[in-house]
Amino acid sequence: MAAALAACDEKLSKLAGPTPGLEPTFASIQQDIFETTDSAGRQACTVCHTSTGRNPAGGMNVNHDVAYDQLVNAPVRGKVGAIRVIPGDPDNSYLIQKLEGRADIVGRRMPFNGPPFLTDGQILIIRRWIAIGAPRN
Repeated sequence: MAAALAACDEKLSKLAGPTPGLEPTFASIQQDIFETTDSAGRQACTVCHTSTGRNPAGGMNVNHDVAYDQLVNAPVRGKVGAIRVIPGDPDNSYLIQKLEGRADIVGRRMPFNGPPFLTDGQILIIRRWIAIGAPRN
């Protein structure tokens, strides 16, 4: 885990302010990524991943009251054996794989309405949160 933290810290130090105010905490990620709008004024995550009047896409709901339990140690619908967030293991966390658009994901890179996608700095903050154990903070 120390190597993963060092790698995240090194990458973050090379970025000029990934996102002002964004911290590697669940509360910050929830507020500044899941519940925010992108640079084009579109809702990034909550447009598809909420339970407002329908089933959330992929069975993942990022409403503030249920998001943590929907992410951490939660299985991925449609990809056997995949876990959305594996505390301490950002590389094998499916959330990171979807945000980075890796070749072996099911469906499209997220957010679905991208580009624009999350910035490298935003993804690194999420990686850092996962690397430190994905605490509920």
